[in-house]
Amino acid sequence: MSTEQEKSENAISEQITIFDRIVKGEIPAKVLYEDDQCMAFRDAFPCAAIHFLVVPKNRDGLSGISKAEPRHEQLLGHLMVVAA
Repeated sequence: MSTEQEKSENAISEQITIFDRIVKGEIPAKVLYEDDQCMAFRDAFPCAAIHFLVVPKNRDGLSGISKAEPRHEQLLGHLMVVAA
């Protein structure tokens, strides 16, 4: 059985991941920031004193940074600014 992390890492654009479920409010999270494009929340299993994730609300096929395309440029820039 795959872990949620493995599912997220191997997700294709149509698969629903734990992050999609958090964005939809199906799984609770300690939300730090939210706007129309993304959500930032604390990691449930932090590896550092400050550990949070910033995820897009609409992945548009962007299930991992290796799948980034030119059409994702604005979204990726926004995610970086939010993370800062």
